[in-house]
Parts: sequence; structure tokens; C-alpha cells
Amino acid sequence: MQQKILIALLFLASIQLTAQTTYTGFIDKYSIEFITDLNLEGSADAIYAYSNYDTPIGISGSLNNKVLTFYEKDKTGKNTAKMTFENFNAKSKKLEGIWTDLNTKKELNITLSKTFEIEWGDNVEWKNKEILQRVSLKGKYFKLIVSKQKGDFYAKVTGVKILEKKTDKLLQQIDLECQLLGLNNISVDDYNFDGIDDFSVFEGGTAGPNTTSLYFLYNPKSGKYFESGFSGTSLEFDSKTKRISEHNQCCAGSSQINAEYKVVNNKMVLIKQTCLKLDIKTGVLKKVKCD
Repeated sequence: MQQKILIALLFLASIQLTAQTTYTGFIDKYSIEFITDLNLEGSADAIYAYSNYDTPIGISGSLNNKVLTFYEKDKTGKNTAKMTFENFNAKSKKLEGIWTDLNTKKELNITLSKTFEIEWGDNVEWKNKEILQRVSLKGKYFKLIVSKQKGDFYAKVTGVKILEKKTDKLLQQIDLECQLLGLNNISVDDYNFDGIDDFSVFEGGTAGPNTTSLYFLYNPKSGKYFESGFSGTSLEFDSKTKRISEHNQCCAGSSQINAEYKVVNNKMVLIKQTCLKLDIKTGVLKKVKCD
């Protein structure tokens, strides 16, 4: 549930974005791709990946007094490296800073050039921008394909590319139509409990906790991913019990539907469903017959 709430919050935050910007350049002599995601409150997320490896590294930080700072953490949550960009200007085509190893204090210069910026507004139109994603798979990484039509205020996800690490070879491209979160549109998990990681794409969300995603399963025979047809609201996957749970609520929580599924031949099979509605007199949710 915490993951679904986080996704919903990320969606709400994305509405207030000031910039999602992609840069290419170098840390010292090492070629990188660098994507920033800044919001109006000054908090910031970013991803960077060395071109020779293509494994995304997620970093987070803030913009204060024109100084943009990001921290890289290890698996325990300890800060291991820092990126600092002084006199940051979101409109500048160049970005220069310092990468610092917080253990050894070694410093390397960062030099970046802006590739593109996600622009918003009814009169803006562009096609097929690509955004690196925070998650990846063994030997593979993802890029969203994003387009913006006139008359639509926000951009939309129109596809996803699955690429081979180190070679950048295109392994598969899938057409989609989803809402844009940015760096976190894609998640990775074993959705059909076969021991092989699959991936999902955030499809849509509301101001409440309800979210939907598209789930793509891996076919070991073809080496490709296919859309599963899994559907439901705020789905959660439990690898221990090999069950999928669904939680759908509306009307400020006064009406709820909870369900549990198993997976049979890559299809969701309903095991049980519970429906609740608020009893106005007692103020308590009570079981009702599901329609």
C-alpha cells in the first residue's frame, strides 16, 4: 500500500513540475546521461547513467539559493557521493558542477549540455522525446517515449523502449498511452510469480489513492515482453503468498472494494472480494453485497 500511495503522491507532485530536463556530457572523461526533475518547492530528483554501462543511478537533493545539490546513497541509505551545481539556471543550455566522493573526498568536474526540456502548455507541441527511467533489469534498461500535442496541457507517454546495456541496442519497443510521471513511470517486479522480473508502466492516477498500471510479462521463449491484461486498481503483488491484492476506494473512503487474486496461466483469477460502505448513522464501514 505504501508504494501505491507514493506513486499517487508522485503523480500529484508531477502536476507542479517546473522542469524535467535531460542533459548529456561528462563526469571527468566519462560520458554520462543526466536527467533532472525539479519542483516548485525546491526538492529535486535525478538519474544519471554512465554511457559505457547504462545502469541508472538514482539521486535526490534540493535547490537552495541557486545551488543545486544531489546525493547518491548506498543500499543502507548512507550518502556516498555528492553532485554540486552552483549558480544553477534551469534555462541555461550548459550545466557545470563537481562530483565528490564523500569517503575519499576525491572531486571530478561535471560538464553537461541540455538535450531537451519537457515543456507544458496548450500551445506547445513536440514528439518522441525519450526519458531514461530510474529502474532497470539485468542487461536491459528503459526509456519512455513522450509526446505533447497542441491543446493538451501535459505531455503523455506514448511508448517505451527496452534497450541492451552497454550496446544501446533496441530490443523491443511498445506503444502506449499513459500519464507522465517522469523518472518513475516504470516499476520492476515479478508480477506472475514465475521467478523472472517483469515490468509495469504507470497508467493513471487521481487525487485519491487509486492508481492503475499496465503490466508486461516476460516470455522466456521469445525473449520479449507482452501486455498481461492484468487489470485493477492499486494492485499489490506478494511474492511470498503469490497473491495479488486490489484496493479500490472512492468518495473519501466511504466506499471500498478489496479483492484477492491468484495467477493461473498468466491470468488473474479472483479468489475473494469484499465490498464496504460507510454507515452514516454509526460512521463505520460495513460489508455490503458486491454488485
